Amino acid sequence: MEASPLTQQARPETFQPKIDQLYEALFKDDIDTDGEKAEGFWREFFLLKPDRPFLQRILAALGPEDLINLQSQTRQLFFRAVECLKKGSGVADLHALETLTTFFAAILPKKYTNPSSDIIAVLAGLDQVDAVFTDFVGALDGVDNPFHKLGEEETDNDGLEVEVRQKAVNVVLSITSGAYQTSILTYFIQRDLFPAIMKVGLLSIARRDPSTDIYKLIQDSESPEDILEPFTLLGLLANYNKFEFQNPYQLRLNDFVNEATIRKIVRSVGHTCRVLRSQYVDIIQDLPEGWSITNTLTMIGLGAITPGAKANQKPAYDPEVAKQMFAKLPGEHAAVLLGAYDFSHANKLFCFSLVTLSAEKGEEQPISSFLSLTSYLLQHAFLSTRATNYAHLSLMVFRLLIEDQLLCKRICSDESKVAVRLCRQRQPFLPVVRGDRILATSVLDTMIDGINHNLRRRLDVSLYTLCVGIMLRIISYLSRSRTRLQYHWSELFRSLLSLIRFLTTYASDLKGLSHFESLLDLVVNLLALSLSAGEAFLPTPAAYDDLFYKVVESGEVLVKFRDTYRLSTRPSNSIGTLISVSTHYKTMLNTDSSKKNLTSTEVAEVIKQGYETLSIQAREGLDGWERYREADERTLLKKMARATVSDVQIIVQA
Repeated sequence: MEASPLTQQARPETFQPKIDQLYEALFKDDIDTDGEKAEGFWREFFLLKPDRPFLQRILAALGPEDLINLQSQTRQLFFRAVECLKKGSGVADLHALETLTTFFAAILPKKYTNPSSDIIAVLAGLDQVDAVFTDFVGALDGVDNPFHKLGEEETDNDGLEVEVRQKAVNVVLSITSGAYQTSILTYFIQRDLFPAIMKVGLLSIARRDPSTDIYKLIQDSESPEDILEPFTLLGLLANYNKFEFQNPYQLRLNDFVNEATIRKIVRSVGHTCRVLRSQYVDIIQDLPEGWSITNTLTMIGLGAITPGAKANQKPAYDPEVAKQMFAKLPGEHAAVLLGAYDFSHANKLFCFSLVTLSAEKGEEQPISSFLSLTSYLLQHAFLSTRATNYAHLSLMVFRLLIEDQLLCKRICSDESKVAVRLCRQRQPFLPVVRGDRILATSVLDTMIDGINHNLRRRLDVSLYTLCVGIMLRIISYLSRSRTRLQYHWSELFRSLLSLIRFLTTYASDLKGLSHFESLLDLVVNLLALSLSAGEAFLPTPAAYDDLFYKVVESGEVLVKFRDTYRLSTRPSNSIGTLISVSTHYKTMLNTDSSKKNLTSTEVAEVIKQGYETLSIQAREGLDGWERYREADERTLLKKMARATVSDVQIIVQA
C-alpha cells in the first residue's frame, strides 16, 4: 500500500477563531506600502462574525505613531469595509458595520500629534479623503435593506433592517465621539456628509432634512432603548462648535413639531433616568418606609430575625466603599441629558411634553423620573467633575422650564401633582411627604438638597447660582400670582440662612471665586423678597412668623455677612432690608427688660406685635430675573459636551 500524501498536523494547544487570525495577519504582518491583502482575504474577513473585544485589544495596543506607520493596513480596512457595504452582501453588511464601529472607536480618540491631519492619513490620505468619504456615504446608502438584494423577498426583514440601522447609528456615534475635538467633524458637517450617513444608517427618506431621518428612526422604534442612541447622537451633533458657527442641527431642533415622535423621545429620556437612578439605589436603598415591627427590629439591631430578612437583604457597603462607588456614577447613558438640554432650550413642544406627559401603566411620569435623577445627581455632585457636569445639565433644563410662564403656572398648580422619589442617601434629610405633590414642591426640595449637600470651600458657584436662581423664579411667580403653596417653607429658609452662615465662615476661601458676587446678591434678594412678599405665597401666618423669627435669630450673622463682603456698598442687593428687620425686633426685645431670657413662644409673640410698627424698605424688582442666555454658559456647555463625548465612547465600545 502506497503511503498517503496527507500528513496529520499536530493539534494546537489552544483554539484561535479564524477571524482573530485574520486580525493578526492584517495588523501584525509587515506589508509593503503598496501591498494589499488578496480579495479572498477580505471576502472571508467580512463573512466571519467579528470578535470585537479581540480587535479592540489589538488596536488599543497600537499607539498613534504605530497607526500612522500601519496606514496602508488601516486604509485597506476602511476601504474594504466600504466596498462590502456598497455590494450589499447580506450578513457581511452587519459585520462591516460592527467592525467599523470598533475600528473608529479605537483609533479616533488616540492622542495624535496633529489630530486632524494624522487621522485623515490613517483613514484615507489627504489626497483621497474627499473621494473615500463620499464613497463611504454612498456605500452606507445601500444598507437600507441588504437582504432584499439577495433575492430573499419572502424573508421577514423588519428585524434585520432595524438591526442594520442601529449598527449604522453606532458607526456614526463612534466617528462623532472619536473625532469631536478635531476639525474632521467640521468637514463632515460642512460637506454635508453626516446627513447622508444618517439617511442610510437610519432610514432613506426625507433627503433634504437629515434630522428628519433621526426622528423617523425614533418614530419607528418600539422601545425606549432603541431611541436612546440616535437621540444621544442628535445631542452631540447639535452641540458641535455651536458657538463658532450656525449649527444646522440646532435650527432643526427649533422647527421640529412631530408631537408623536417628541413624546417617544420624552418617554425614552424618562426611562433612561429611571435606569440611571437605579444604579444609585443599588448601592444604598433609600426609599422611606412606613413604621412597622420590621423597621423597629432593624433599628435596634434585630432585623435579621424578621421574616424574609435574608432573602430581601442587600449588601451593606462600608461608607468609604459606597463613596467610591457613587463617584463612578451616573452611568454612561447619562449622555442622553445633553440632548434633553438642547431640546429644552430650542423646542417649546418638547418642554410642554416633558412637563405634561402622563405615565404609562406601571411607570412613573417622565418629569418625575427626570427630577428624581436630578435629586440623586445633586446629592453626589461633589464627588466628581463628571457628576457635577450632569447635575448642571439637569438644573439648566429646570431653569428653562420654570422661565416659561405657562409651564411655571402648571408646575405650581394642582394640575402638576405627581409622586417624585427624591434622594435620601445623605443627611440632612428633608421631611417625607407621601403621595402626589404639586411638582413645584418637589423641585424646591431638590434645590434645597443641592444647597445642603455641596458646601465646600471650593464652592461650585455656578451650581449654587442655578439652585438659588430656580428658587427665586418659583417664588417670584408665586408672589406675583398670589398663589399660596402648601410646603415646608421653614426648611427652605433654614437652608438659605445656613448658606449665608457658611459663606461668612469661609469668606477667605470663597472671595476670589468667579461670579461669586452674583450668588451673594441672589441669596440676599431671595430672602428679602420672601420677607416683603411672603403674605402672598406663604400658606399660613405661622409660616410668615417663622421666617421673621429665623431672620431675627440670624441677626448677628447677617451683620457679619454684610461687613465681610461689603454688601452695603453695592446697590444690587437688599442686605439692608434683612438687617433692618433684625434690628427692629432686636430693639423691641431689648425694650422688654422685665425678662432677660425669652422663650421661643414669647419671641414669636413679639414678632407678631412688631408687624404694626415694622416698615420693610425693600428695593423694587426683587421678583425680577434675567432670562437664560446660552452664550453666558458657553464654557460650561463645552465642558459638558466633552463629558458626554467620553461617555459615548464607552457606549460604542460596549
